[in-house]
Amino acid sequence: MKNLKITGKIIGATMAGALAGAVLGVLFAPAKGSKTRSKISNGANEMVSDLKKKVRNEVKALRKKAKEMKGVTDHKMDEVIDSVIKKAETLKDHS
Repeated sequence: MKNLKITGKIIGATMAGALAGAVLGVLFAPAKGSKTRSKISNGANEMVSDLKKKVRNEVKALRKKAKEMKGVTDHKMDEVIDSVIKKAETLKDHS
C-alpha cells in the first residue's frame, strides 16, 4: 500500500509539473489566441492520454500483485487445513 501511495504522489507531481510547464510555455510563446488555445488543448489531451495509460499500467500491476497474494493466501490456508486434519487424526488415534 505504501508503494501505491508513493506511485500516486509521483504520478500526480509529474502531471502537475508537466501541465504547469506546458501552460507556461504556451502562454509565453508568441502566437495567436486560437493557436495558443489549440496548443493548450492538444497538450491537455496528450496528458490525459498519458495519465490513462499510466493508470492502466498501475491497475494491471495491482491486479497481478493481488493474484500473487491470493495464491500465497490459498497455499497458507491449505497448510493450516492439512495441519488441523493431522492433529484431529492424531487425537482420534489416541482416544
